[in-house]
Amino acid sequence: MAVIGIVEDNKKIRDLIQRYLDMQDELQCPVAVDSVEEMLDYLEKYDPPDVLLMDIQLPGMSGIKGIGIIKQKYPEIEIIMLTIYHDSHKIFDSLVAGASGYLLKHTSLPEIKESIQTLIEGGAPMSPQIARKVINHFKKPEKKSKVEYDLTPREQDIVNGLVDGLSYKLIADRFDISIDTVRAHIRNIYKKLHVNSKAEVIAKSLRGEI
Repeated sequence: MAVIGIVEDNKKIRDLIQRYLDMQDELQCPVAVDSVEEMLDYLEKYDPPDVLLMDIQLPGMSGIKGIGIIKQKYPEIEIIMLTIYHDSHKIFDSLVAGASGYLLKHTSLPEIKESIQTLIEGGAPMSPQIARKVINHFKKPEKKSKVEYDLTPREQDIVNGLVDGLSYKLIADRFDISIDTVRAHIRNIYKKLHVNSKAEVIAKSLRGEI
């Protein structure tokens, strides 16, 4: 069963999503808070959720800044932005910070559930409007010289698995290693590539930088 957390300062929206997710057989949502600071406090005391739904405009620290801090301390947590903002600047800032998905707040509850499942299976869920902007951004990538990142053969295998859209579990199965080993390799890959998310690793690979 996947464990979901919510960071959303609108109590009505927060409670609605939490109740809906808790009604699903394959999901549970034990934590829903209104700020990044509260979520960080929670993470110090309890096991981290598998997926966080995160707003951008929050009291105190912004959601985008929060992504970077959370991903640095808990790289295994997947984060989906759930926000009203659809301008390119915030989309790419979120993805660069480490978000693996980006949904607009008019997304229906069943679609939010489907997006969580897509993310758990290794996908990168995005509202159609957001996906279009991301695709347009990468249509004409700048030519960059290849940098030597000193990835090991196994780390390169795992990068290829991410590009193929595999989840951590499927990568572990493909190479007959444990999920914990995959996570350790992912952390090393992030450090070597100076990135914070799967999306950035995949983008670097697709641009031929690694």
